[in-house]
Amino acid sequence: MNTVAIVGTGLIGGSFGLALREAGFRGAILGVSSEGAIAEAVAAGAIDRGMPLAEAVPQADLVFLSQTIGRILDTLDDLKIALLEGEISGVDLDRLRRAVRDERDNTDDPALEAVLDEIELRAAVEVAKLEQASRAA
Repeated sequence: MNTVAIVGTGLIGGSFGLALREAGFRGAILGVSSEGAIAEAVAAGAIDRGMPLAEAVPQADLVFLSQTIGRILDTLDDLKIALLEGEISGVDLDRLRRAVRDERDNTDDPALEAVLDEIELRAAVEVAKLEQASRAA
């Protein structure tokens, strides 16, 4: 694992970043949060830099969602929009699709499962479109 993205760099997310460093993690730690929270997390050494969700997710080997469930649902919805707008590459789409499928079993929240289903389906469709376009070229 080389890159971790922390979505929500407040107390819990910042503590997660600091714990990663204390455990010896030497990769990049990206933060997705408000400007103020990013500045505080960088100053504390919890993250290396901040960036938008659509840029952080494709770079990350692990995405840590450190938000309330309502905010997590909003974040997943934002990710769905990034998928629809083609802001995520085919390789990253496939990795995201597999990660969502693998992690869906860990939730009992029907609203979260529905959003994960939509993201997985959209990612699968976009991967198929990219594969079809590359075969036609």
